[in-house]
Amino acid sequence: MSSATDPWGRVDEDGTVYVRTSDGERVVGSWQAGAPDEALAYFKRKYDSLATEIGLLEQRVRTTDLQPAQAQQSIQRLREAVTEAHAVGDLDALARRLDGLTEQVGRRREEVKARREHARHEAREIKERIVAEAERIAVEETHWKNGGERLRQLVEEWKAADRIDRPTETALWKRLSSARNAFTKRRKVYFATLDDQREEARREKERLVAEAETMTGSTDWGETAAAYRDLMRRWKLAGRAGRDAEEDLWARFKGAQDTFFAARSAAFAERDAELRVHAEEKEKILAEAERLVPVRDVRQARQALRAVQERWEAAGMVPRDQRDRLEGRLRKIEEAVRTAEESEWRRTNPEARARAEATVAQLRNSIEQLEKRLEKARTAGRDKDVRDAEEALSARRAWLEEAERTLAEFS
Repeated sequence: MSSATDPWGRVDEDGTVYVRTSDGERVVGSWQAGAPDEALAYFKRKYDSLATEIGLLEQRVRTTDLQPAQAQQSIQRLREAVTEAHAVGDLDALARRLDGLTEQVGRRREEVKARREHARHEAREIKERIVAEAERIAVEETHWKNGGERLRQLVEEWKAADRIDRPTETALWKRLSSARNAFTKRRKVYFATLDDQREEARREKERLVAEAETMTGSTDWGETAAAYRDLMRRWKLAGRAGRDAEEDLWARFKGAQDTFFAARSAAFAERDAELRVHAEEKEKILAEAERLVPVRDVRQARQALRAVQERWEAAGMVPRDQRDRLEGRLRKIEEAVRTAEESEWRRTNPEARARAEATVAQLRNSIEQLEKRLEKARTAGRDKDVRDAEEALSARRAWLEEAERTLAEFS
């Protein structure tokens, strides 16, 4: 048999096939069945098969979420296959590709580790929030149905969250279980005492009903109405009895109130009929009194107002729904007379007139001084002083205008 050669291997004359590597040549097989070129082609196909397998692994690592551990197992298996390969080709290149894959998988392993740590951190925060809310419910919640339902939801949220390290997971789960147990215990205690509370409320409300029923015939309208209001306040503080007892007691309690207030309304209606006559009299008094306004003679108006006020008091009470309107009209007349008296007093007060005259004189003098200062500032070109003087003049002229109006009132 003749020999054959290739850049990556050769076949010697006795049919032994060699591959060339960076460590030198090594025997990969023996070929006796044909030409040496066929031997090289056969062992090259084995090389191509290895290269294809490595290429497929590279593609899986690059395009899928192949787990690093599984990828590393495949790399190790292929590395052993390349090291011991009975093939002819650039085996060193295949080894380098496997080295690159190892680095890539290492980076993927770090990324997976970082994501796993982040997920654990988030899961821990979620579970700590779940536990904190459960503990708050265990201590504060008094709406038992909502609290129980929310605790069940929190357990489902716990199950849906990722697991964390076992010690922390165990400690948080114990706190969650303790919170659920504490809520259940507190709820049982509440319902255990609820019957006692309802029984006490029933006894208290029976006492209130009995008291309310004794006052239905009272004609002391104000004091009895206040007593019923106090009974209602005590009723609300007593709490609820059982449903049937609550409905029966409330019907009796409300019936007693309705009886009293219906009698009071009838009495008030009879009284209002009498009071409407008083209102008609006060309407006449107001019609006369309103002719005093506007006030022309202060002394005469004051005397007439006194007579009006005396007749007003003598006319008596009026219906409640008319009282504010009628008294409001009288107050307007009284205010008009009072305002006229004050105006008359200010107009004839010599001290006030003297103060008004002094104020006007002082402001005129101040304006004269400021005008001189403004002229000097303009002549000297001092813009800031000009602005200041103009602002001061504007203010004092406005004050002077108001002071002169006040002085004019004394004329």
